[in-house]
Order: sequence, then structure tokens, then C-alpha cells
Amino acid sequence: MGELRGRFISLEGGEGVGKSSNIAFIVDWLTDAGIPFIQTREPGGTPLAEEVRELLLRPRDEGMTELSELLLVFAARAQHLHTKIEPALAAGTWVLCDRFTDATFAYQGYGRGLSRDTIEQLQQMVQGARRPDLTLLLDAPVEVGMARAGERGELDRFEQEQHSFFERVRAGYLALAEADPQRFSIIDASQPLADVQRDIGQVLQRFVDGSGASA
Repeated sequence: MGELRGRFISLEGGEGVGKSSNIAFIVDWLTDAGIPFIQTREPGGTPLAEEVRELLLRPRDEGMTELSELLLVFAARAQHLHTKIEPALAAGTWVLCDRFTDATFAYQGYGRGLSRDTIEQLQQMVQGARRPDLTLLLDAPVEVGMARAGERGELDRFEQEQHSFFERVRAGYLALAEADPQRFSIIDASQPLADVQRDIGQVLQRFVDGSGASA
């Protein structure tokens, strides 16, 4: 296999679309392909950013304002990029990330109704031109995803939101994918898992071939 450049893959989607199962599939796929990579997630990915994640996800009596939520997300992202993502890419290591800034546009922008301009200003401040090279969007009807999420047990602060919130999040993700079709690949996550993973594998193979790596 030839020399590899570090490439950045993100996995996105609403609640209950199967991100955990499919992250594990992608991990196995990249391992079998002999591609050096790290696996990480947002919010989180470093000890400090994981503490911020806990603040964001844990239900609490004190309400969290939309702007506080947004700033915490980007604070965790700044730490994550500086400490983990950028050093890995610079070393030629691929990065597989469970959610990235597209989730912020979908959840805090479309879901919460925060200004896209505000999010874009923070994006520029925190990450500059850094974007994933490939984003796999797992998409399923909200009722399907929430039924699956409910089977996992206790819901986190986001999972307790109303159905209409998740409809806005899904619409946001699809709008983001439509606006950037070269980066996004939409995967029908309502299919049986084997079919979902077949589709993901096909996208990954095309991406790897186009990146100059061999699987």
C-alpha cells in the first residue's frame, strides 16, 4: 500500500440511527484495509472534552440556555481538534469521528433555532477551513430512530426532546447533505443492519480508492 495522507471521516445522524453499530463496522473495515486511524467522538474525544460532554448530556434541574449549549460544544471541539484530531491528521493517521460540526448545525441550528451566522463564526474561529473529507449521514424516519433510542434505557438530555425537535434536526441534516453532496453520502439507516453496512462499505471503498489508498 502506498503512502497515506491523513483523512477525516465523520459519521452523522439523529438519535437511534445505529451510529454505535456502524462505527464498529467502520473500525473493522479500516483495520482490515490496513489503514492507520484513530476513533473518536464529539462532544468528547479528550479527557477535558469528555467532561464537557457530560455537562451537555446529563439531565439537570437547572435549564441550559441554547447559547450556553452552543459555546460548550465549540469549547469541547477546540480542545479536541488541538489535542487529538489535528496531530493525527498531520502524522498521516486517518480520523474516524462520531459526529462533528454538522451535528452542531443540525442540533443547535435547525433544532434549537440558533443563528447559522453565529455557528459559522464559531466554526471559523475554532476550526478554520478544517472539514471532514467524507461524512456518512445515517438517515431514518424520526419515529424509527426514537423507538430504537427508547430501547437503550434511560434517555439523555437531548433524547428527552420533543418529536418536533428531531424532525427539525433530520431536516437540517438532509439540507446540509443536499448543499454539499461531494462530501456527504446519505445511508438509509431504516434498512436491515446488513444492508446498511453493505452500503457503508461501498462508500468507503470508493473513498479509499479516490484517496490513493488500497484496501
